[in-house]
Amino acid sequence: MSRFFYDRLSFLDRSFLLAEAPTSHMHVGGVATLEAGPLLKPDGGIDIDRIREYVSSRLHLIPRYRERLAFTPVEGAPVWVDDPHFNIHYHVRHASLPRPGDARQLKRLCGRIVSQQLDRSKPLWEMWIVEGLEGADRFAMVTKIHHCMVDGVSSVDLLEVLLSPEPVEKIERAPRFVPRPAPTPLELAFAETVRRVRAPVDAALDVRRVLRDAEDPRSDLRTMLRAVRGTLSSSLRVVSDTPINKPIGPHRRIDWCKMDLGRVKEVRKRLGGSLNDVVLAIVAGAMRRYLESREVSVEGLEFRVMTPVSVRSANERGTLGNRVSAWMVDLPLAERDPKACLERIRDTTLRLKEEKHALGAEVLTTVAGWTPATLLSLGSRMVTRALPFNLVVTNVPGPQVPLYLLGSRMHDNYGQLPLINYLGLGIVLFSYAGQLCWGFTADWDLLPDLHDVVIATEEAFEEICGAAGLE
Repeated sequence: MSRFFYDRLSFLDRSFLLAEAPTSHMHVGGVATLEAGPLLKPDGGIDIDRIREYVSSRLHLIPRYRERLAFTPVEGAPVWVDDPHFNIHYHVRHASLPRPGDARQLKRLCGRIVSQQLDRSKPLWEMWIVEGLEGADRFAMVTKIHHCMVDGVSSVDLLEVLLSPEPVEKIERAPRFVPRPAPTPLELAFAETVRRVRAPVDAALDVRRVLRDAEDPRSDLRTMLRAVRGTLSSSLRVVSDTPINKPIGPHRRIDWCKMDLGRVKEVRKRLGGSLNDVVLAIVAGAMRRYLESREVSVEGLEFRVMTPVSVRSANERGTLGNRVSAWMVDLPLAERDPKACLERIRDTTLRLKEEKHALGAEVLTTVAGWTPATLLSLGSRMVTRALPFNLVVTNVPGPQVPLYLLGSRMHDNYGQLPLINYLGLGIVLFSYAGQLCWGFTADWDLLPDLHDVVIATEEAFEEICGAAGLE
């Protein structure tokens, strides 16, 4: 057994590091509001020391939260090593709005927090506890996690580590953190040399497996190749230029709204399709309204959404790292009948599902894992300059029972995703306790009217509810 520890990043995890730039902050996160409950101190503040103690007691369940990046000699490939200087006070931070802080002030603060890149010399996450909200009986929890650590679905598993379905009174004593020794540059160079020597052997075994599968008529190889071909062709298509698809800056706006999940499900039941189809139909209606308010004609507009699809198997739940692929879905913005719009989206997603396009995207990222570091870096930068989509919409399934941080009940949770060059808006949906929480992340300059997008989303939802015969 090796006397030191390190863990290589996957190709997809590493690509999120390479995509980061001064204007592109590659962290995901969320803004949750919780009732103060037993965490409220007599002076009206929030007991931050108790929260830090509790978070510390749970970190042994998510060891990556005490690991930082290191880089291999020569190639400069990133790896994970334990942080011997880990400090919970750095990562769990305490802030306050000027009392009484309203929703607009909270959104502005969240925008400033999201606009700051994470320090790569430390574990790549932060949690901000924000007090001073109106009423003094609740507080906000703002989280930031670098995308190279976690994808949307596994981040829900991490919430389940910190949150519980019942209030927690007693904090279990945390196991003592003993950092595992990191390899010296010489040891790391030797270990990586051994890995590279084995790489051709592993690749040869992969080739033999592919050839064997190609001869087996029962294999999914032909389906996978067709999916790869479809994924490549959709990725090479050009989308229309819109006001939200311009070069972005370093500053962000954050906004949110929530809907009754039962009403959304009832729309799906009456009009057909999946829950995600209904969400995309709402987005189509919202973007039509918003773009027309910006004097953009939607007739003939090629507007495409990238929607992440989890390829994480059931036995992988709770593991860190990215196991996510993607669909490219054309939204019929010019279709003003919400029923017809939903039908067209449903037909598109059914076709993507049958052709296994998400599988194709995963195969591509697996193949790209064999690419040398220089080509990987170049390819990452080329992709961000010509995005094959206008908007990212990700739907994260969450628990449908109330959750608690110690004794404080979480009321809602609004997700945040990173923006990259020419992507001025991203939408995260998080279903929780009978609610569908919509989180909007936008470039500060491209969308000074971000709240108009929120209003348009609410109007599009009411429109499709009316089409379904709901009050």
